[in-house]
Amino acid sequence: MTCGHCVSSVTDEVQEIPGVVSVDVVLETGAVSISSAGPLDDAAVRSAVEEAGYQFA
Repeated sequence: MTCGHCVSSVTDEVQEIPGVVSVDVVLETGAVSISSAGPLDDAAVRSAVEEAGYQFA
């Protein structure tokens, strides 16, 4: 990720996952922290990040 638009794209996609309460993306490191109402499916998170155009590490 290289800019605020990148952060916004990932945040928007991850927030669409049912149960997600908040998303924090750190531009400098690419780290994504997710708070949710319950357990999340790893595949759903991976898919959301990839849908935003980025690789899940």
